[in-house]
Amino acid sequence: MDPLVAAIDQGTSSTRFLVFNAKTAEVISQHQVEINQSFPKEGWVEEDPKEIMQSVYECMERTCEKLCERNIDVSNIKAVGVTNQRETTLVWDKETGEPLYNAIVWLDLRTQSTVERLINKAPEINKNHLKHKTGLPISTYFSAVKLRWLLDNVDEVAQAVMSERAMFGTVDSWIIWCLTGGRNGGVHCTDVSNASRTMLFNIHTMDWDPELCRYFDVPMEILPKVRSSSEIYGYMKSTSLAGVPISGCLGDQSAALVGQMCFKEGQAKNTYGTGCFLLRHTGTKPVMSDHGLLTTVAYKMGKDEPACYALEGSVAIAGAVVRWLKDNMGIVKSSSEIETLAAAAGSSYGCYFVPAFSGLYAPYWEPSARGIICGLTQFTNRNHLAFAALEAVCFQTREILDAMNQDSGVPLTQLKVDGGMTANRLLMQLQADILCIPVVRPTMSETTALGAAMAAGAAEGVEVWNLSPDHLPHVTSEKYEPQINLEESEFRFARWKKAVQKAMNWETTEPCCNANDHNQ
Repeated sequence: MDPLVAAIDQGTSSTRFLVFNAKTAEVISQHQVEINQSFPKEGWVEEDPKEIMQSVYECMERTCEKLCERNIDVSNIKAVGVTNQRETTLVWDKETGEPLYNAIVWLDLRTQSTVERLINKAPEINKNHLKHKTGLPISTYFSAVKLRWLLDNVDEVAQAVMSERAMFGTVDSWIIWCLTGGRNGGVHCTDVSNASRTMLFNIHTMDWDPELCRYFDVPMEILPKVRSSSEIYGYMKSTSLAGVPISGCLGDQSAALVGQMCFKEGQAKNTYGTGCFLLRHTGTKPVMSDHGLLTTVAYKMGKDEPACYALEGSVAIAGAVVRWLKDNMGIVKSSSEIETLAAAAGSSYGCYFVPAFSGLYAPYWEPSARGIICGLTQFTNRNHLAFAALEAVCFQTREILDAMNQDSGVPLTQLKVDGGMTANRLLMQLQADILCIPVVRPTMSETTALGAAMAAGAAEGVEVWNLSPDHLPHVTSEKYEPQINLEESEFRFARWKKAVQKAMNWETTEPCCNANDHNQ
């Protein structure tokens, strides 16, 4: 039997555990569990850290049971990788092992006033004040701002920090700490790709930055140790996989870049999940963006390997727009129904949908924007709305791609895509039409988990997965070629940009709520 490598893929809306063949990269077995999100106030998005861990254990055990049913020995699993929703922020008590508050999810907007305060103390009141070190604008999106809010608003967190019991981490840190023993010797670490999304990490020195920590007034002793994306961090303490090394760790978008085999400068992929994330590999030197993109650490494949960087464009709402049409509006009954409705319309008939539910991310970084639907007529029906929602995902990607082409000076000739929404063929064709370049989708869509498994299997001391170019597995894919003419595509895109301008500056003042009702 070929060696197997497993991956924990902890996303915004679900957790999955997948087992891959290290020689062929095919999925042998998997299990998935949905995660609940809570919205305690408008703009707040939280998840229960214990539920996240429970879902990890459940996925692992169920997958192992499925392997046993097929007479596959679990001892063939040689390593486990972790990939995770990034920026989601947790603080827990290292003595009790208990979370001190819910996980604040990356989409959350409660930190808007914190962001304003931080920008106001910057010279020239500039949101890019820390970009030279972090590659990021000061935004509600990143972990340091969420951590600052927790320190300011949650007594338990402030007290745990004072009594030196607090641990901070992103989801990867929490999972690795729990799996390697938790309060009984758990390993408190993160990798460079996740650390580079906190705003506390210097992407040049590859470590936590004392000056950045002072800016956010964050005590450095609560931070996890930063490691490479591919090395043995520790060993599973319990579960059916006790004793197996955890040896890969990548933020989900970096993991998808690896899973799409984008190891060369200039290669790019777009992942369509809750949000949309386009990453372009820029080599071993960080490229700073003049067009609203983020500079981020893509991966570092081993302690002694160089770090590779990427330019990233983030869209907050992609798959989440379908969820909104389903759960909030009752316009579609299931996520798959949107394709049928949109296909029935065949066009949005001039209806444009800007789903700025959490403000706009790249390339605008405008938290004051809000969602709008415009261009409505008496003729507009739910089919047109479904089409406009899919088109919105494609237009947002186009804005990012344009910015990337300007920053790099080399236009992209094709886009590799992955993520749950890519099963929607209409969306993929629309994307090719709006970008005017081919869109390539691998037939195995689990590229995020695959990337984490590759990093884990290639780690020193595991070495069951070879990442050299001539050993990379061949992944079959399908290609969508643009089918509409350039003028039509440009006209629709110009209309979309007009709609975006109308969504801007909607929330101009802070919501008038009682200042001390933060503590629930």
